[in-house]
Amino acid sequence: MTLLSARPPQPVEPGLLSRALEVAGRLANDATDVITATAGRGAHPDVADSPFDWVTDTDRILERHTRRVLTAEFPGIPVVGGEFGADIGADVATYRWVVDPVDGTANYVAGVPWCAFSLALVDVSGPVVGVVADPYRAQIYAAARGRGTRANGKPVKLVDRNRIAGSIVCTELARKGPWPGMGSFIERAAEAHAGVRVLGSAALSIAQVALGHAIAAVLHSYHEWDVAGSVALAIEAGAVVLDRRGEGSRLPTDGLLVAAPSVAEEVLSWWQETEREIRAS
Repeated sequence: MTLLSARPPQPVEPGLLSRALEVAGRLANDATDVITATAGRGAHPDVADSPFDWVTDTDRILERHTRRVLTAEFPGIPVVGGEFGADIGADVATYRWVVDPVDGTANYVAGVPWCAFSLALVDVSGPVVGVVADPYRAQIYAAARGRGTRANGKPVKLVDRNRIAGSIVCTELARKGPWPGMGSFIERAAEAHAGVRVLGSAALSIAQVALGHAIAAVLHSYHEWDVAGSVALAIEAGAVVLDRRGEGSRLPTDGLLVAAPSVAEEVLSWWQETEREIRAS
């Protein structure tokens, strides 16, 4: 199996990178304050198609605040958000902001300490800047193209592992439950003596790879706002980012594997084998 590399990213004006990092970091701190002050205490969820498809007052408040600040600081750059959709022209703009005000909302509503605020500036090459707030651990993770990844200001560099046994692989449920082949994927991981964890936040699952806590994260389905910020962290920390076909992409739209380079091929093979089984059945 050959893993195909992503195209080199476009260069970005340094001043834009610096301003975007500063503003995104400020918004992540704002979100941390709001989430920690309200999680599990008086949230009012709206139940949509799925009993776990939560939308809360906090989601709306944080996204409105984020949009106001970004519109004032970066006029002309549209915003795409999990609660209020895309600004006009976002699909053709040179840059767009992508925000998920609370990723892991079911956890947030229940008071389970595992949710995130995610914000990214994206261009045609993928994430330019990504910031993810992990409120319960008082961490702000930030990355910018060519500038690396930091956790609360300290540089983060993925230390590649060449063994899977004893490691953690993260995944997330699809909208209505386990994704097709998820059970077989978990079995293959177990045969390799790896543990699979479903923790309820796509952003934090990918961040665990960037931080070196997990060797890989596999997402069958997601929205751009779920993953853009954390994919930036992973890329700048040194992780491999692939779609379900094994093609390199800085922001895949059809399945997503983020992994330490030495294990990416093996983890991808588990995923692809389960999909072949489904097609053959």
